[in-house]
Amino acid sequence: MARQKIEREKIPWFPTIDYEKCEGCQECFKFCKNGVYIWDDEKKRPVVKNPYNCIVLCSTCAGLCEQEAIKFPDLNEIRKLMKKLGG
Repeated sequence: MARQKIEREKIPWFPTIDYEKCEGCQECFKFCKNGVYIWDDEKKRPVVKNPYNCIVLCSTCAGLCEQEAIKFPDLNEIRKLMKKLGG
């Protein structure tokens, strides 16, 4: 059975930032070339501006964050959803 293409907006895979932990190091902002983050100069921190630009199942930015301030949805739940949607 061939896999079907799933609309990106149906897959809730994108980062969330815990601003209590974030120290504004910019590692996530510098790494992500897909424009998921913008930099808020006033607050000196990243903001998830374009969540659906995030590559599904990529979580490299979270691994780069020494403060563990970036979280993603449960990987197993996302895989189940993708299977259900035909991907």
